[in-house]
Amino acid sequence: MVRKTRLMRQVEEKYKRPLERLLPEKYNEKGLPGMAEEMGISKGTLWYWLLKFNIKVERRAIAPGEELEVRRTA
Repeated sequence: MVRKTRLMRQVEEKYKRPLERLLPEKYNEKGLPGMAEEMGISKGTLWYWLLKFNIKVERRAIAPGEELEVRRTA
């Protein structure tokens, strides 16, 4: 279990979602710079949070006509 800082709790309260779910969604939606700007925190802080919550960030190249599927495991 990750011990959450006051800033982490403030972000969770603002978005009404736990960081464990919020961070991957926002990263996919806005990317790291956009996410940091929207949340009002530094990119370094966000990278630290991603590491702390063990959230994997991978880049993939998808050719036209290809699809990428993401599955959630238990």
